[in-house]
Amino acid sequence: MITLSDRFSQLKSKQEKALVLFLTAGDQPLSQLPAIISTLESAGADAIEIGIPFSDPFGEGPTIQASSQRSLDNGTKPIDILNALSDLPRSIPIVTMGYVNPVMRMGWTTFAERSRAAGVTGTIISDLVPEEADEWCAACIANDLETIFLVAPTSTQSRMDEVAARSTGFVYAVSRTGVTGAENAAPPEVQGLVSAIKQRTDKPVCVGFGISSPAHVRMVCQVADGAVVGSYLVNLLHKQWENGAGAAAIHDAVAELKAATRG
Repeated sequence: MITLSDRFSQLKSKQEKALVLFLTAGDQPLSQLPAIISTLESAGADAIEIGIPFSDPFGEGPTIQASSQRSLDNGTKPIDILNALSDLPRSIPIVTMGYVNPVMRMGWTTFAERSRAAGVTGTIISDLVPEEADEWCAACIANDLETIFLVAPTSTQSRMDEVAARSTGFVYAVSRTGVTGAENAAPPEVQGLVSAIKQRTDKPVCVGFGISSPAHVRMVCQVADGAVVGSYLVNLLHKQWENGAGAAAIHDAVAELKAATRG
């Protein structure tokens, strides 16, 4: 099983930056999740964030909110997602991303144990702040799971210090205030945020929120170690996957994003 740390080391040796992709599990049938991941992997994805649907995804924009609701309407549960990931062949890291409530409902330790058993290498809990994450971090350490915390443009210096100390996979730099969404591009000012984080840690820094084109990827990769593409891909899958009929088009779109990480 390849870890995030392994993948970033590989990319650094090739002088490449990371393309990290987000999708909402259960928006398409879970039985098709292996085929979707395979398509993204073959197109050049360096890591994939598997979104766990939640009824109140308050940090998300309309695209991911809608995908989360569709997934819930399909009856998707966190344990179903982890089961779908089990025994899934992959050569890139798989990360779960969600909110505190579903994780606490299952239990910190149980969720970490089941994640590891499913082949998950890292986790993001969007609304968990590092100062309140002792129990979660302990569960992750016990199960060899890498943790990712978020830094926003509004984060204080002390919060940045906490995130830098707690994150093990990479630090997630939120490019702007507000919610996710491809309709609002990442501002060039994100370079200052990345610089501030890098003064505090030698761990990789990836930028997300508003990354929806090769130009956006190229811009953030000039200063960061990778770009996270979410709403753009979620919308693409919703409109074009069509039970796999649109796999080739999605592959080509992702390949263009990956090409932008190569300088």
